[in-house]
Amino acid sequence: EVQLVESGGGLVQPGGSLRLSCAASGFVFSGFSMNWARQAPGKGLEWVSRILSDGTTRYADSVKGRFSISRDNTKKEVYLQMNSLKPEDTAVYFCAIGAWGTTPSYRGQGTQVTVSS
Repeated sequence: EVQLVESGGGLVQPGGSLRLSCAASGFVFSGFSMNWARQAPGKGLEWVSRILSDGTTRYADSVKGRFSISRDNTKKEVYLQMNSLKPEDTAVYFCAIGAWGTTPSYRGQGTQVTVSS
């Protein structure tokens, strides 16, 4: 059974940083591309970042230069380092498996990130 468990969300002031983690199990982690997506209140799912099995990364224009995705295949974890956070980054962040821009095949329960002063 595929399981994705996110952690690391919280309340942070504008300009602050957070690091999200996603622990994966139930599949061959090293062979899969992993993603982070987010959903703000009243809005649709936005794909934020992707890391391929070879380490190649992709970012949405809205987070490029501020967020950084990485993975540890030994620990079966994927991370999202978020810097220079803005109020518009407020959302539930999900770890996901799937093609960019589509409905995820799998996703975790999400972790809330709130950016507010």
